[in-house]
Amino acid sequence: MKAEALNMSDEELVKQCINGNQGAQKLLFDKYSSMMFGVCLRYSSSKADAEDILQEALVKVFNKLNKYSGLGSFEGWIRRITVNTALDFIRKNKKRQLNASLEEVGYGIKKEQFVVEELTAKELMKIIQKIPTGYRTIFNMYAIEGYSHKEIAQELSISESTSKSQLSRARATIKELLIKNKLI
Repeated sequence: MKAEALNMSDEELVKQCINGNQGAQKLLFDKYSSMMFGVCLRYSSSKADAEDILQEALVKVFNKLNKYSGLGSFEGWIRRITVNTALDFIRKNKKRQLNASLEEVGYGIKKEQFVVEELTAKELMKIIQKIPTGYRTIFNMYAIEGYSHKEIAQELSISESTSKSQLSRARATIKELLIKNKLI
């Protein structure tokens, strides 16, 4: 890639991609695919599912580039498309349900706070991928993506109280797994 292409602004990169510049398209992929894959991994239970979500999200990004208004960050716009693609993937897989049975959740954890500073990102990702899909989805949307419970409820067609209880259960399950795996 030419040096001037590496210094290209996101606005110029979008214009070049829309005009069919394959070098710019590759640059966009190289610049944002890692971030997108990280988002996909947080919402999926396997690397294969994350790769499927990433592929769908990339297609959507390239197909919707002409709709990017330039308002807000381009990375944020891409992240939003990726999150929505992950949510669509979860909805399509009906065998995965938002609610896990109460028996699946351990409530024996007495600690109110836990320390994750010493965990590697890889260890934490493995723990998050082990929790039930519904818990993982709401945990990601609330704790990582910054959605409010109202926004989560609207996006997933659930009540705000369901979102709050699912988040609470997700946290309890994560704590339990961290303790079980002797990570805290």
